[in-house]
Amino acid sequence: MSVSVKSEESQPIAEINMTPLIDIMLVLLIIFMITSSISLESGVNEVTSSANSGKTKTPAGSPIKVSLDRMGDLFVDGKKTDVANLKTVIQQALQEGRNSSVILEGDRQATLGRAVQIMKIAKEAGAAKFAIAAREDKE
Repeated sequence: MSVSVKSEESQPIAEINMTPLIDIMLVLLIIFMITSSISLESGVNEVTSSANSGKTKTPAGSPIKVSLDRMGDLFVDGKKTDVANLKTVIQQALQEGRNSSVILEGDRQATLGRAVQIMKIAKEAGAAKFAIAAREDKE
């Protein structure tokens, strides 16, 4: 009768290898970080060349868009207004359940003093955030 001795090398390994699991989790984390940064809304990336003057219905929760064209005319969400009524129009939009942020989009020929005046009126009307839509120069 022969007796066989089992060595430790012939025993199955009962441990879980954590390296592939960690690799997969890091790849998923990187993918999540990239997709979440792309989906963030930013007023700077909006491309505008001149003010919108079309009549469109804006959904609740969206930011208020104030457009300034090169002639100095103001448009709030595509509807023409003037500086005297700007505060009232913004307050009405805020009461309709709109987002409390205002995006100023304007023509390159618009003056900086006019933009500062619009920002001041928007803050007085109750806007919490203010962004300026701009286009990158491709020079």
